[in-house]
Amino acid sequence: MEEERPIKSDVHVVEIPVTGDGAVFLDKTAMAAESSSSSGSHPLGEIAGSAGHLLLLKLWQREESRLGRRACALEALMDAARRDAFYLCAAFLAFHGISLLLLFAASVSPPRASSSSCGRWWVPSSLSLAASVALAAAVQIRVCAYWAASRRLRRERGDARALARCVQELRMKGAAFDLSKEPQYGVTRAKCASVEGSGAWGPLRWCYQNAVAACLLAVAAAAMCSGKFILCA
Repeated sequence: MEEERPIKSDVHVVEIPVTGDGAVFLDKTAMAAESSSSSGSHPLGEIAGSAGHLLLLKLWQREESRLGRRACALEALMDAARRDAFYLCAAFLAFHGISLLLLFAASVSPPRASSSSCGRWWVPSSLSLAASVALAAAVQIRVCAYWAASRRLRRERGDARALARCVQELRMKGAAFDLSKEPQYGVTRAKCASVEGSGAWGPLRWCYQNAVAACLLAVAAAAMCSGKFILCA
């Protein structure tokens, strides 16, 4: 029988030093060469190698963060305005409920007292109307603040979308991106303004935005008329 000989192969064993916690040390030059060779044709690698494109990307990312913070602040402002308007409407309804209860209590008094109350029906009605107008005005102020913040938020989101498109294009093109290009903020705002100022939807939008104040004033007028009916019926 022939003696089996070990097969020799050109295999080199490389020892890699490992620290106590398992971290492997790699040659920095090899890592740099690998990153340069791998990122040579990648757009992000081209951006990293170009000072102008890298600076533009950082500026636009900072602008994206600023627009995001402003959008969050506007959303918080809208929530606060909506909450305040709800509380004011609740106070309006509670005020008129208490007023009607007092009028009913005055109407069931003795005949002589009821006749004197009927002669002065305009006093509680005037006070009720003044308080109602004040509460309706406060509600309208908060509603206007809500819609103003909503319009600003719509513009901010349009600007954020325009900026996001430019950032995406920069990341895709890399060094081939034109540094003179800017986000089309004006076009987005012009479109929003044209949509808001369209003649067909203008009256409907106005009625929708002022419907709450109109309902409150209608309730105030009805409460004023009902005051005389309750006291003099």
